Amino acid sequence: MPVIRFVREGRDVECFPGENLREVAMREGIQLYGLKGQLGNCGGCGQCVTCFVAVVADEGSQSLSVRTPVEEAKLRRRPQDWRLACQAMVERSVMVLTRPQVRLPDAPARLKAASEAPLPLGPTAWPALPETEEDLSEAATADEEG
Repeated sequence: MPVIRFVREGRDVECFPGENLREVAMREGIQLYGLKGQLGNCGGCGQCVTCFVAVVADEGSQSLSVRTPVEEAKLRRRPQDWRLACQAMVERSVMVLTRPQVRLPDAPARLKAASEAPLPLGPTAWPALPETEEDLSEAATADEEG
């Protein structure tokens, strides 16, 4: 499973491939929003532009889905590594910095430390399901024996 490394929070979180970054963060109690976003966010529609994250050291592996047209419009004056968490789907393991517009104390050291610990790439698709009843019974037998 892909892992999302939240650098500011110092946490690694597993998720399913294709899961929404904002939903994973909210489920895990990760604070995506500054004061403005806490007071009034759009609930994940991409309209309020308050759930910024910066992708750290992606190196072209496309860990997140490509930018949506909403992101292209809303982030055109922002750095290229910024994404809207509500619009990004996690494809592979990724490191993100929440609230990149807010200064990160001791940023170089923290980013270096986060980058040094390897991230598993994670699968790019859901596990295949057995297709026949015979496959299902073989899988059940293997589970009972193992």
